Amino acid sequence: MKRLVPSPSFQMASVAADADARPGYRPEIDGLRAFAVVAVIINHFNSPLFPSGYLGVDIFFVISGYVITSSLRSRPSSGFGDFIAGFYERRIKRLVPALVVFVCLLSACICLFDPSPELSLKTGASSLFGMSNLYLLKQSTDYFAQSSELNVFTHTWSLGVEEQFYILFPFLVWLSGFGRGTVNSERNLFLVVAALSAASLVLFLNLYQDNQPAAYFLMPARFWELAAGCLVFIAFRRRAFLEILLRKIPPTLVIFLIVAVMFLPSSYATTSTLAVVALTSALIACLRQGTAAFDFFAHKRVVYLGLISYSLYLWHWGVLSISRWTIGIHWWSVPVQVVAMVGLAMCSYHWVETPLRRRAWFGVRWKTLLAGGGVLLAVAGGLMALLKLASPHMYLGVKSENNKFIEGDDWDHAQCALFYYGDSVVTDSLLRKTFPRCWLRSSRAAGYSGAQVRVFAYGNSYTQQLVPAYRAIQDNEKTFSFNIFTSQCPASAELIMTGPNGLACRQAFQEYLKWFLSRSKRGDILLIAESMSSYSYRAADSKLLSVYSRGGGYSPSESEIQGIHSRELSDLSDRLNRQGRRLIYVSGIPYLAAPPESCGQWFQFSASDSCGRFDPEGALVQDKPFKAILALSGGSISGIDIFKEFSSVSKGAGGRLHLLYFNRDHLNKEGVALVAPLIQRVLMANK
Repeated sequence: MKRLVPSPSFQMASVAADADARPGYRPEIDGLRAFAVVAVIINHFNSPLFPSGYLGVDIFFVISGYVITSSLRSRPSSGFGDFIAGFYERRIKRLVPALVVFVCLLSACICLFDPSPELSLKTGASSLFGMSNLYLLKQSTDYFAQSSELNVFTHTWSLGVEEQFYILFPFLVWLSGFGRGTVNSERNLFLVVAALSAASLVLFLNLYQDNQPAAYFLMPARFWELAAGCLVFIAFRRRAFLEILLRKIPPTLVIFLIVAVMFLPSSYATTSTLAVVALTSALIACLRQGTAAFDFFAHKRVVYLGLISYSLYLWHWGVLSISRWTIGIHWWSVPVQVVAMVGLAMCSYHWVETPLRRRAWFGVRWKTLLAGGGVLLAVAGGLMALLKLASPHMYLGVKSENNKFIEGDDWDHAQCALFYYGDSVVTDSLLRKTFPRCWLRSSRAAGYSGAQVRVFAYGNSYTQQLVPAYRAIQDNEKTFSFNIFTSQCPASAELIMTGPNGLACRQAFQEYLKWFLSRSKRGDILLIAESMSSYSYRAADSKLLSVYSRGGGYSPSESEIQGIHSRELSDLSDRLNRQGRRLIYVSGIPYLAAPPESCGQWFQFSASDSCGRFDPEGALVQDKPFKAILALSGGSISGIDIFKEFSSVSKGAGGRLHLLYFNRDHLNKEGVALVAPLIQRVLMANK
């Protein structure tokens, strides 16, 4: 017998009917979910068009807090164990099936197009356990991490925040008595959640100043957003006059204000987040029957879009990310990509998410919990096995040997490139220990015996990328020897990097500088090569923005940061000149408009335009601060303008610029070879 497939309109009607059957169900809330997911999708398609559309995720958070509080109100249970087990059983059945299918399919897909899928696969594995936000936070300190747009599981960070919230919240509900309907339980839960929300909001505001990735990814800094929905639900149950008051607000006005906030530039992120959370809370309260806004959000098609919003949120990013690896995103591709997103979301909702949520898996809750955990462990293990198989056997492209970051075999990277996680700091004893290992091996004897000119190269990954140039200069000019020491820190004793390791970073440079001054001799050169993004508020990698620490630790403007660093380097240069030494400061390099790993393959036929040009915003991040710092120094700092040189000599590469890069902002061996003569000329002039 031929199987009949219901039409989309029939599916929408039946889904809406099922939803309406739930006690206390508010269809307009699902309509609001649809609004939120559409805002996020528009932003992810084209962020300049809708700069703060990503705040749709914050709307999701508020809705989740409201709905989960409503669902736990006086839920029947035989005791604490039954209450908690029932909650987690429902969460597993609600979230895990669609997520597992999505992660499995996209993991296999990304291996076809990404020659190095480790970041995506590990993010996907961590997302299965609600930990991808923590994994991505850790990766936010990695200079060589792929662009977040190319990681097919970047968006799962928000699921991690919600799932971590779900670990804490049911315990608060039970202990307050809210889940049992005891006397004063609503007041108890309100007071506890309000206190935690206040602490969370303070944490969010403080972290956003000093450690934006942590403010973005960590659940404690996002708790107040989910809690806002909880507080709205309780407040309207206890204080009818609040509901009556807020219901007088025209919901259309609130929607207009939310949309207006979403057009604000991302530089207003703190303000816009606060505004969207407050406005969403107000909108949930004032949406009422008889208004145009209610009729719109409660329309069956809008409600349907809200009901599939979880699957749509999962799949929209997967479609966009795979598109960026292949055909790109263009005006002509958008309709196809939208159809793919919605079609995959519908399949996920009707064939995976809904059937498995409604079905009784085993009849016994502990078996469901064990089965869910077992599936997650099995899939995570499969992803790690896939990682070993993927690159040599599944990748459809041709791996380029040019596209490598080469530090060289004669420099001890493990000992002399320090990465700051936890409380690691540079000390004098550490420098004494590593000093002998940090010479290029071919010049260790010269380094010890005293070459005519010893070059002490300090910086971060921008110094590491130049190792092949140092080696070539040493081979060409036998009078030079190179000692190379790097960290993930700005070369400043006056500025601190935002984040938990900012003070350790400042100490790193202070200790290195003290060590250099005590061990160098006349004629030696201190060569500093670092990313200029540390001194530009335009940098997308906002964790590197420096904060002035002396005299109270305020956050200066971009021009003040550059002035502080210029004066610091000028004073250092003058001091070294008086001692017969030299300071040379090296610029950054132009950013590529597209990552090199997304260029030059047969399935990337639309990427050539991006691969053949520099990123204008990245140019400002690397070039403007360098020129400003040198100009403010009044000529007291010797500079090597790699940016200018590379922009000039690379023009002959035409549309094949990606062959000169390791990633968007680091050169490979071939790219470094183009600028090595410039570095040699400047070093020779400063002998």
